[in-house]
Amino acid sequence: MTLLDSAVWGGKFYSEGWQDSATEQPVTEPATGDRLGTVGLASAEDVNRAAARAAEAQRAWAATSPQQRAAVLRRAGELFTEHAAEIEDWLVREAGSVRSKAGFEAGLAIGECFECAGLPTHPQGEVLTSQDARWSLARRRPAGVVSVIAPFNFPLILGLRSVAPALALGNAVLLKPDPRTAVSGGVVIARIFEEAGLPAGVLHLLPGDGEVGRAVVEAPEVRVISFTGSTPVGRAIGEQAGRLLKRAHLELGGNNALVVLPGADVAKAASAGAFGSYLHQGQICMTTGRHIVHESLVEEYTAALAAKAEALPVGDPARQDVALGPIIDRRQLERVHGIVTDSVAAGAKVAAGGEIDGAGYRATVLTGLTTDMPAWREEIFGPVAPVISFATTEEAARIVNDCEYGLSVGILGDVGTAMKLADRIDSGKVHINEQTVSDEPNAPFGGVKASGTGSRFGGATANVEAFTETQWLTVRPDIADYPF
Repeated sequence: MTLLDSAVWGGKFYSEGWQDSATEQPVTEPATGDRLGTVGLASAEDVNRAAARAAEAQRAWAATSPQQRAAVLRRAGELFTEHAAEIEDWLVREAGSVRSKAGFEAGLAIGECFECAGLPTHPQGEVLTSQDARWSLARRRPAGVVSVIAPFNFPLILGLRSVAPALALGNAVLLKPDPRTAVSGGVVIARIFEEAGLPAGVLHLLPGDGEVGRAVVEAPEVRVISFTGSTPVGRAIGEQAGRLLKRAHLELGGNNALVVLPGADVAKAASAGAFGSYLHQGQICMTTGRHIVHESLVEEYTAALAAKAEALPVGDPARQDVALGPIIDRRQLERVHGIVTDSVAAGAKVAAGGEIDGAGYRATVLTGLTTDMPAWREEIFGPVAPVISFATTEEAARIVNDCEYGLSVGILGDVGTAMKLADRIDSGKVHINEQTVSDEPNAPFGGVKASGTGSRFGGATANVEAFTETQWLTVRPDIADYPF
């Protein structure tokens, strides 16, 4: 039996084993519309039962030794390695990933588990000074039950990067993947940890609609919500969590800038720009959505970028060697095209692409933009590269910051100039002489402004802060004397 044999999970959700669901949803291949299987959907009542059970199981899981929890995470990493090819196939077919992107995502999952295997034995607090004759400690304790809500674009890693550290630090988890990628973003994770020996009741897989999303936030047992997705939904979850006095870690949208400085190598810059804008059809929160190019290079850069865009084939990544796969669904495909056509109607010019190609969209370059056009102002979530010029670094900094988002920025060219520019930029991440898409399991990840609530993913410091609570503990050798 393979890891993802549908006889195990078909028509079911995972909550202390695989449970039959009253409601099912087809798993669909976006490139062809073919049916890949059927996933079970949870209800709000299922969520409430799972949350109650998770709270019970969490106490026992937190009481296990750090070595036991680390062993489960290491075994999960080994299982991701052993089943990488099978998992990659699902990422290609269900999420529309090209093969290289699927391999990159599976590799991140392996690294995430091994990185998180060190969390159980990581320092869990600090010794404080005290004016009294006592020991004073600030120690980190598991938050309890954590709800993880993950999107469709990098479904495996964007769920796992919260699930793995939360489990490693002694929490129980309710995982709600996007229903469009419920296998690669949910079933894969549940099956891996089931096979890795995670005790029953600690992890629950609960695919579903908005009602299920509200339930995993509102369940009384849930103390922390980790959400990755759109800014409008993130705002709603943040408001809901605030009313309930729960912590919400929000990793939201981005309209990321790539700045090409004067004197930069144009061929290399265009290659970086193409990768940043067209990887996974531009369906990445870190996608390069704005190309800000010095006026001395803008014509040459635009021509080079357009040539690369025209050479990138679009198609079905499961059956063809293509650079761009399908857009996740027809609604999003039409939204991407609508933003392009609205911008052209406002005066922008298409230097390459600008067309629907089957279930995908041609790699597109737009010029002649003003900063109030939709293709410049909005997060497109498609393979569209708008280009605009600047004259001075002061102007470049102003253009970069004139955006509601602040997730990732790339700066290409002279390092000294780039360093000075980086100091003036509002962004959670800045990459000098790299494009905007980058992620490593040990690196902090997060944005500012409308891109979210800062770095709450990646690395021990961010993970411990995200998924534990601080408890002040004091100890005296004898009962203290009091004046009453």
